[in-house]
Amino acid sequence: MGRIVMDEGVCRGKPVIKGTRLTVEFIIELLANGWSTAGITENYPQLKEEDIFAALHYATSLLKEESIYLLPRDSQETKEEEEEILGR
Repeated sequence: MGRIVMDEGVCRGKPVIKGTRLTVEFIIELLANGWSTAGITENYPQLKEEDIFAALHYATSLLKEESIYLLPRDSQETKEEEEEILGR
């Protein structure tokens, strides 16, 4: 992942595309909002398509490492709170 770097002095240490101040988070948000890789590189000419794929790869690798623990829903109070939130 040589295209993605972190430096405390750049964007508060968030992962960025090397040589830019464009965060992985920003690139992912653009993609999530429907931007194409061509649209991104056209508007941010300092980026290459490989940078966008590196951002996706970086984000994917973080998700693979994440552990999710489900808690049992035994409590009637918990069920009532959930129904209230969902408007049931």
